[in-house]
Amino acid sequence: MKVKDGICGFVVGDALGVPVEFYSRKELEDDPVTDMREFGTYNQVKGTWSDDSSMTIATMTSIVNKNGIDYNDIMEEFCKWAFEGEHTPHGERFDIGNTTLRGLERYIDGADPLESGGKSTHDNGNGSLMRILPLAYIPDIDYETIENISSLTHAHPRSKIACVLYVEIARSMLENTLTIEEHIKCACEKIKEYYADNEELHHFKRIFEDDLTTDIRSGGYVIDTFESVVYCLKNTDNYKDAVLKAVNLGGDTDTTAAICGGLAGIYYGYDDIPIDWLNEIHKLDDIISLCEKFEAFYDRY
Repeated sequence: MKVKDGICGFVVGDALGVPVEFYSRKELEDDPVTDMREFGTYNQVKGTWSDDSSMTIATMTSIVNKNGIDYNDIMEEFCKWAFEGEHTPHGERFDIGNTTLRGLERYIDGADPLESGGKSTHDNGNGSLMRILPLAYIPDIDYETIENISSLTHAHPRSKIACVLYVEIARSMLENTLTIEEHIKCACEKIKEYYADNEELHHFKRIFEDDLTTDIRSGGYVIDTFESVVYCLKNTDNYKDAVLKAVNLGGDTDTTAAICGGLAGIYYGYDDIPIDWLNEIHKLDDIISLCEKFEAFYDRY
């Protein structure tokens, strides 16, 4: 099942990174993550996933329940997560980004969902990139729709382009048999052509030119995260090594590993995800069941 490959790969990466979020690269060089940990930053038990997976699950839940994309309903599911603890591993939300929170608050105050997201250059965190993977499984989804889903919380063009590029890489992996480098190159060429006149495109230059051998940053900035993910995928040859490399970069460890894990899960397949890690994931059966419903819905088309 293709959906399970990517989504479970995403959730496992997220859970690996949760205990060491905000740890520095130096700290992780001295004590690298090699397996699932517990407690740490948020004092959570082993196998706990964060807002990255919760918002991804909320997106999928809305699409399945509404038989398609309904921007208002997706925002309602996000609000259920943020303020009521739904779509969480333990019934309580413990992590949320500032830009995401402000977007949800604007929506609650009456803003249109497509006008709720932050539009300033300071609103280019990871909050939309980290939940965009389900769109890769939707046949013939257009770039405008991907941008709109980003805009629910992150409406700056930089974030929207990042989401489109990520979906294109994932979709290439789902549709073609190529190397990781070829998948990324093909997606980049499509993005460069489509956004040729967009002044934001230069921010992706290092990815386009494969110039990621030095100065890899892994904070909460969407471009840094994307560069880190590409770097980890290109410098490993299996799921486990890819997500561990992502986590051990430090910083926004759960998000970097989740985004990396989603693509690695698609590329290498579910069976390449360590079974010991999968067995630690809370509500794994529920996640797989949602993946089955999501895939069954779109298999009709």
